[in-house]
Amino acid sequence: MALIDELIRQEVNPFDINLKPGNFWREKQEATETIDSIHQEAMRKIEGLLDRVVADRRSRTLLLTGDPGSGKSYLLGRLKRTLNAKAFFAYIEPWPEADRLGRHILRYTVDSLMQVPEGQTESQLILWLKSLSVFTKRSLKRRLFDDNFWEVLQSDRQKFINHLKKTYKNAGIYNADSFFGALHDLTEPQLYDIACQWLKGDDLSEESLTLLQQKKSLDSETDAWETLANLGRIATETQPIVLCFDQLEFSNSDTQLAELQKLFSFNTNIHNQGLKNFLIIICLTTNNWQNNHRSIQQSDLDRVEGKLSLKPINLDQAEALWQLRLQPLHRQASPQPDSQIFPLTRTILEDNFPGGKTDPRKSLILGRQEYQQYKSSLGVQIPNLRTDIPDNSNIPQPQATLPELFKLTWQQEFKKIEAKITKVSLLSAPELVQMLAEALQALQITTTKSKLLSGKYASSSLTYQHPRHHQDVGVLWTEDANMSSFATAMKACQKAIKSHTSHSIILIRATETGNNPNLVGYKLYHSIFTGHPNRHILPAIASVHYLATYHSLVNSALGQELLLGSQIISLPELKHLMRESEILTDCLLLQDLGIFQTKTTTATTNPITNGATATLPDKTQQQIQDYLLNVVKTQHFLGKNALLTQAQSQFSETNQQTISQEFDSLIKAGKFKIANPHEAQEKQVVCLLW
Repeated sequence: MALIDELIRQEVNPFDINLKPGNFWREKQEATETIDSIHQEAMRKIEGLLDRVVADRRSRTLLLTGDPGSGKSYLLGRLKRTLNAKAFFAYIEPWPEADRLGRHILRYTVDSLMQVPEGQTESQLILWLKSLSVFTKRSLKRRLFDDNFWEVLQSDRQKFINHLKKTYKNAGIYNADSFFGALHDLTEPQLYDIACQWLKGDDLSEESLTLLQQKKSLDSETDAWETLANLGRIATETQPIVLCFDQLEFSNSDTQLAELQKLFSFNTNIHNQGLKNFLIIICLTTNNWQNNHRSIQQSDLDRVEGKLSLKPINLDQAEALWQLRLQPLHRQASPQPDSQIFPLTRTILEDNFPGGKTDPRKSLILGRQEYQQYKSSLGVQIPNLRTDIPDNSNIPQPQATLPELFKLTWQQEFKKIEAKITKVSLLSAPELVQMLAEALQALQITTTKSKLLSGKYASSSLTYQHPRHHQDVGVLWTEDANMSSFATAMKACQKAIKSHTSHSIILIRATETGNNPNLVGYKLYHSIFTGHPNRHILPAIASVHYLATYHSLVNSALGQELLLGSQIISLPELKHLMRESEILTDCLLLQDLGIFQTKTTTATTNPITNGATATLPDKTQQQIQDYLLNVVKTQHFLGKNALLTQAQSQFSETNQQTISQEFDSLIKAGKFKIANPHEAQEKQVVCLLW
């Protein structure tokens, strides 16, 4: 056990642990990170509304508002974690375009239902399927004589479909044979993944459709809406599905207000059609709602049964948040500090929040600042160790700059995205194009308002101006596996070439383009994209990680939830940091598009990642060194073991020896030093200055 001040020198600032809000199926959130009294009334009201849905099966809608930093996203995660035993939860992120809202909601709903709740071994989707009344409501006689009822239906696809059609004949099921067939295929392990893809609305290949015995994929807003509606039409006995719309930010522009109206119209449709067992939660910032609610039709506003605004927290709750963050540090200390929030004090809260109220984020920002100030006051002098180290407690410690903090945040978010997105097709084409457009805008590349293509593939295309020769370049990004759809896309490109003779066109596609020379799509593809000036780019999954990481940060910035140190970063500031950091220069896709000069490398091609360039060893080494250096700059000084542990967590696929070697390289280069190099490693402190 160690003295508390020694631990403060050694460990990372506990307030730097960034619990970034977002998709609660992807962002880790532990029960131990919760103060029960915070927003307890809101939790109770939402649970009460959910209980009413359970009682009468009638869908309901709740509008949840609050100031930035009040904890809206965190509350949604807490709801999922607390109430997942009595409801299925879906997280709906902001959508690319209003005219695809139904397809977006269906996709994210099925994605969420595919997740396995804590304490369960099966996905929400399978748990929902098994809880349908068609399988649970049987007479005692039938249960006695047919205990393997589920297994019988599972083994006979047509019997399964017929049984469900008979049971729900009055429910008005849309596309009943296909829908019930997909539900049956969820029970077959070898078909589960592609059945989920069909339910999400992926445009499946002919081979996959044949395996599922489906004639076609879901390819329209009507298909998406009606498939989602089917979930409510048959959910007469199941647990409710909670649809959580989060990180929504709407400006006063006509386009943005149209998207907000579209969401409330969607909500009205759920109620007007009498769909059962949905609880819809719409999260908006207070100012956003106050500025824009008058643009919503009154008939749609009337469909919102509950409105809940998150209240500020009191100083007792703020102190409890501090205690929660400091608890792991205190457990290691001997003797225990007199105060459970040492080195902070209640007086700090009272002086900074004289009204006795604040919000969770402000209290954590204050905690970080005051903790860091106390740590800096300790200096790097190590008690009872070397006596020849000068007392430097009064020497100003170097402060991490905003770009350095940003690079650290980028690396942490990039790692999450890498784990989350394992193949390009997990994202829809409109999402991919939106991400590409956001990156181009951050780099101040002109994109035109008009789409390259019209019709079905409009949302999958864009036009930008080449930064050097200033000519318009059209882009189509499509990952549809179906060759008939691919042929339609190629025809659209052919039409665009005739209409825009000044454009060159780039096809971005990781999915195969077909190998049958007799197919129309194959012929058109080769006639358009195998010569000059049109090209086909195979996107590496790493390029998608770059785009998706920036997109995630954009959503956080729009919701005023992006923090670097103690500073809230706006979207214009984020764009500036992206350009200043030059992070996107390493994105191979942007190099291929001509946004940056292609870097000369000796990397090899990895066939497993669709032609993606393997990460160069020296690039990984540089990333590790940048991370180590930036962590030290943000902490001023910390223990060597704590630093190496942080790096090992960030670069989990890199062995400990390699990380230690990069640490030693930085020591040799004089980037930072060990204040007490002759002590055991567990006592060594890394610092930037003597």
